[in-house]
Amino acid sequence: MSIYSLTHEAAAEPLHTERSFAFIANASLAVVGPLFGADKERVWAPDWNPAFVWPVPGADRDGMVFTLAHGDKTAVWVNTCFDLQNGRVQYVYVIPETLVTVITLRLQEQDARTNVVVTYRRTALNAAVNDLIREMADHDAKSGPDWGRQVNGYLAERAE
Repeated sequence: MSIYSLTHEAAAEPLHTERSFAFIANASLAVVGPLFGADKERVWAPDWNPAFVWPVPGADRDGMVFTLAHGDKTAVWVNTCFDLQNGRVQYVYVIPETLVTVITLRLQEQDARTNVVVTYRRTALNAAVNDLIREMADHDAKSGPDWGRQVNGYLAERAE
């Protein structure tokens, strides 16, 4: 490794990204909103299996705390806003020594359907994971079609 690359690496700052996507869910806010609770998300999101710390048993409510495996690490998630009446849900999760992520969902009913806007803000806790943050941000930006397909697939099955 050259002196330049050592100096350049040492000077790198942890990366912060922000990416959003949107999709239309084919049901009212009253039906769609609860699907973004940590417990209820299990019905539409494959491999989503939070382990609730609070409340026990697990229930979707403001302030819920749970953990999720992320590869060989465990993320601690905290719900910071679960306001379905006003169409706002937010989570913060931390993977120690790696990253902090803030996920904000804004839900707005339009003609018996719900417009869903999801914003991911990711911050590396050290510059060594900047490439991971970039990769995750790229994935975040492209997630709208998947979320829409999964949520609307669940809603269609439920309607049958």
